[in-house]
Amino acid sequence: QIKCYIHILFITNFSLIAENPCKAIPLDFVFVIDSSRSIRSEDYEKVKTFIINLLQFLDIGHDATRVGLLQYGSVVQPEFSLNTYSSRAEVEQAVGDMEHLATGTMTGLAIQYTMETAFTEEQGARPLNMHIPRIAMIVTDGRPQDSVKEVAAEARNAGIQIFAIGVGRVDMKILKAIGSEPHSEHVHLVANFSQIETLISVFQTKLCEGSKLCEVVDHQCQHICMNVPGSYRCKCRKSFSINPDGKTCKVLDLVFVIDGSKSLGPANFELVKQFVNSIVDSLDISRTGTHVGLIQYSTKVRTEFTLGQYVTVDSIKQAVRRMEYMGRGSRTGSALRHMFESSFSSREGARPNTQRVTIVFTDGRSQDDVSEWASKAKNSGITIYALGIGKAIEQELREIASEPDEMHLYYAESFEKMGEITQKLKIPGFWCECALFYMTKKLQTLENQLLQT
Repeated sequence: QIKCYIHILFITNFSLIAENPCKAIPLDFVFVIDSSRSIRSEDYEKVKTFIINLLQFLDIGHDATRVGLLQYGSVVQPEFSLNTYSSRAEVEQAVGDMEHLATGTMTGLAIQYTMETAFTEEQGARPLNMHIPRIAMIVTDGRPQDSVKEVAAEARNAGIQIFAIGVGRVDMKILKAIGSEPHSEHVHLVANFSQIETLISVFQTKLCEGSKLCEVVDHQCQHICMNVPGSYRCKCRKSFSINPDGKTCKVLDLVFVIDGSKSLGPANFELVKQFVNSIVDSLDISRTGTHVGLIQYSTKVRTEFTLGQYVTVDSIKQAVRRMEYMGRGSRTGSALRHMFESSFSSREGARPNTQRVTIVFTDGRSQDDVSEWASKAKNSGITIYALGIGKAIEQELREIASEPDEMHLYYAESFEKMGEITQKLKIPGFWCECALFYMTKKLQTLENQLLQT
């Protein structure tokens, strides 16, 4: 009767697993199974059962979780790759058909194969820019006959999250050298193969909490990990931008190029200054954060302050308020040349390996050519936003702005409608919707005050 009760309990728990599958979290998941001679045949079967039970939590399919498996002894034997099967039943059948190798324990070699072959796109792994978590689960029962520390670190640095499961007399130091951090989440040791089933509930939590994926994957985001349905993405703090690797962040050097020609007039120039300070308010300015410089141009070009001059919001805003209106011609081309040759130079405080951005503000036709120096600046890696008001020439704005135009060129018919630019302007890593709303309201208030006077 007791045996019958235990059997019924096991079947009941297993049915609960089947009825409560994972949330739809797509993964690229590779099992790496120790098949050395130290593992007895009955224990090898327990490992296969553990894998099959763990599969119940995975939504397996071509567009969902893909599963691969390799086992290793003295050599690596791939059983099936990430693109071999597209259903749980097929994977379960393949696991059940595996045969014990019963040879050596080349764990390092298996990790190297996992990194260099199993997680390649040719083998079914999805591109890194899709941010599908790459997970390797290594199950071993003994001391490896080769080195694991360096190759495991290389695999983790390549974006593979490694779970290390040790059974029996496995050295915990070796497991920690293999597994991802934090080790409390990724490294597990059980006394024998009969206890490996106790890890099922642990991995159910780790693999199925789609709303908390950032907490359980080795995301390697430099600043912020954001959970998104079925995956995650890295985000940078305010005023930083994401690098092409999708994980690390780049700080910002920003230079304003402000039209101070006579066509603006003193009142409108004050609106422009207010516009600049509203943007400054939304930036994460500090010695290690965003740096801001500003040049004003008319017939000549004048540096109001350099990138390295001020490192606080208040000091920059004070410098903008002190700026005196030049009120003469409009040589935008000369201003672009000065920006390119001087403003982003190391002597004026520009930093290496930063995102370089210029915001050019103009209200009319330039008295010199703008295309040459705009092109040189853009070709050097400087991103240019062109903001035009009133009689600004669309063709000139297009020559100045980076591509695509819809992201880098903005226009308003008059200074009274300058709020339209602040509502539309979207510069990644700069400021949020609330800051744009705040800027619009401040500009409208100042416009009303000027009209009343």
